[in-house]
Amino acid sequence: MALKRHIYLDNNATTRIDPRVLEAMMPYLTERYGNAASKNHSFGYEAEAAVEAAREQVAEIIGAAPKDIVWTSGATESDNLAIKGVAEMYREKGNHIVTCKTEHKAVIDTCKYLETKGCEVAWLDPDRYGRVSAEQVAEAITDKTILVTLMAANNEIGTLHPIAEIGRATRAAGVFFHTDATQAVGKIPIDVEASCVDLLSMSAHKIYGPKGVGALYVRRRGPRVRLSCRMHGGGHEHGMRSGTLNVPGIVGFGAACEIAAAEMPRESERLTALRDMLHRGLMERLSHVTLNGHPTERLPNTLNLSFEYVEGESLMMKVSDVAVSSGSACTSASLEPSFVLKAIGVPDALAHSSIRFSLGRFNTADEIEYAIERFAKAVNELRDLSPLYELAQESGEAGAGSGGK
Repeated sequence: MALKRHIYLDNNATTRIDPRVLEAMMPYLTERYGNAASKNHSFGYEAEAAVEAAREQVAEIIGAAPKDIVWTSGATESDNLAIKGVAEMYREKGNHIVTCKTEHKAVIDTCKYLETKGCEVAWLDPDRYGRVSAEQVAEAITDKTILVTLMAANNEIGTLHPIAEIGRATRAAGVFFHTDATQAVGKIPIDVEASCVDLLSMSAHKIYGPKGVGALYVRRRGPRVRLSCRMHGGGHEHGMRSGTLNVPGIVGFGAACEIAAAEMPRESERLTALRDMLHRGLMERLSHVTLNGHPTERLPNTLNLSFEYVEGESLMMKVSDVAVSSGSACTSASLEPSFVLKAIGVPDALAHSSIRFSLGRFNTADEIEYAIERFAKAVNELRDLSPLYELAQESGEAGAGSGGK
């Protein structure tokens, strides 16, 4: 197969901007350049109208009211605003937060920071698939708990938490529930009302929108969530997040959400088929391949595999024309094995051999076929150089057909 360009299978790190999104943004980068906070001329009115239209589009994809959407620079800021905002606003009520060891670093590092400020954090252990149960959450809640923060979908292994069940447990306990839904929004249905979610973080660049713009859903009633301001200077966004709004980015975010919502059923089915095609193709050609994450309760686009007797970084270098990841984009510079894989009990040797394939809107079946051939060939070549694999073959442990789970 002739390769026309590099193949991109790292869509959980970021996505290519959809041409339809860029088209929606362009007028607000050129002739419609007003500040949405300028209330005394038509340029400002036009920008404000575009922002409010986008607020409706973003709210729609998660079943929220437009007034509950607060614009941010991305999901990391949204996580910080949600967790720190609740911790400070409700510190007289309690200082206890419940989370999980496999959360995104934007949640983990924020919770660790709050521990230095007197908060107590319960770090839940996930099961071997990366899930925590509503029962675990309910057991961890104390009379001092003010917030439970658990991601909707894991960025490395794609595992889905049972958000609706967890939401019902937190609502019954009278505790706020925040979910980092950055990887879930636009890929699987999300409904903040049905799931009893009180705060939700999301980002445009994970759903074919621009980088540098995100949103935080903040429930305004039933119950109302109040947050302390993390950024002062003008009282924008209901006083929760001051600063001149990124109008082109916000317009792009809105367009990306509208497109994702319309195409989600069909695209989810297509990506699941491509993901399973990739998994099946590699398992048929290689032994000692292990799936990391839940086999079914998983994002439709995400496949995390460990290739025993192969070092993940070496494998990525050998298949340099296919972009993949050996961990999350935020921690991939580290030489330590993935903390997510360690938390679900994957041994260090297997964690070091893991590759995350995350498919997207612009991937094709031909690209998946190419990736299968390239990775199967590279794994076999690297194993031929491995004395450990040679020993395993001699002992009969690396025979064909031992494809793992």
